[in-house]
Amino acid sequence: MGRFVFRVGLVLGVALFAPACVSRSLGPQLIGVPAAVPLSELAAVTLQVGDQKGGTEALLRAANALDNLPYKITFSTFTSGPPQIEALTAGKIDFAITGNTPPVFGAAANSKTRVVAAWDGAAPGEQILVRANSPITTVHDLAGKTILVARGSAAHANVLEHLADNGLKPKDVKLVFLQPADALSAFANGQGDAWVVWEPYTAQAELTLKVRNLGNAENGYWFGSASTRALTDPKRNSALADLLIRYERAARWARTNPAQWAAKYGKAVGLKPEIAALAQSRQVRQPVPLDDKVVSAEQRLADLFAAADQMPEAPDFVKWVDRRFNSVLAASGA
Repeated sequence: MGRFVFRVGLVLGVALFAPACVSRSLGPQLIGVPAAVPLSELAAVTLQVGDQKGGTEALLRAANALDNLPYKITFSTFTSGPPQIEALTAGKIDFAITGNTPPVFGAAANSKTRVVAAWDGAAPGEQILVRANSPITTVHDLAGKTILVARGSAAHANVLEHLADNGLKPKDVKLVFLQPADALSAFANGQGDAWVVWEPYTAQAELTLKVRNLGNAENGYWFGSASTRALTDPKRNSALADLLIRYERAARWARTNPAQWAAKYGKAVGLKPEIAALAQSRQVRQPVPLDDKVVSAEQRLADLFAAADQMPEAPDFVKWVDRRFNSVLAASGA
């Protein structure tokens, strides 16, 4: 594989953002784009990459996209997206791929991060699950019910969007914030009336528990976020550009070889083949440019969270977007 690709385990529990009130007129400090450094000069660089089980590292390895790596990578495993944004701000990692909501909460907390890449996942695997024998048949029926969800996650956004669309507010339900693995155990043991989550947990629930889906997410974007420290360092910035090209080529391989990817993914996360295959069939990520459409969709989420009193004020999300890699990725054909 690549040059000395190491792996460390860094598992954080429930990450509860406590964002400061950030005025839209302020925003983060502007950062410049350093000059590109030839890949041949990156041998001393070690990128710190945040990950989730079966995520970035598993895909890159499955597609042999770490071959002939001109720098080193250390992968750190997290339970979900929010703690990865915290780690980026703390300087513990340089890059991470998360769902749509962690970058919004990061912006609200004035995080030292920028969104530098985007993928459209169409969100078929992000669902609101209830038990098959539950009397709950619509989202409106969730009024007064207990909903399990990971705070600050894409699932959190999913439930807020559906509540708002049905005339409900967070105060009309009881949100219990649990990380996915804990929520799976709780839901399987009869706790909670609904569980809002993403793949592979939805596939696992569908094939091992008797569940129904009340609604899919509307915003299925995934984002690559980088620390400002990495983006202002010429060598790390150049390594990030190369990593993004490798990742998008790996994602293309997964789209054209779904059976092979599902098998390798299942082994990486310890899932039965049928669960892995279902999860990956609903989780194909198409690369998209960081354009106004994408930014507007994220701003809508920020406004939604603020209106629901889940953050003090909606940040001006575009100020946390850095389009420096758009042209690099387009030119690469990745």
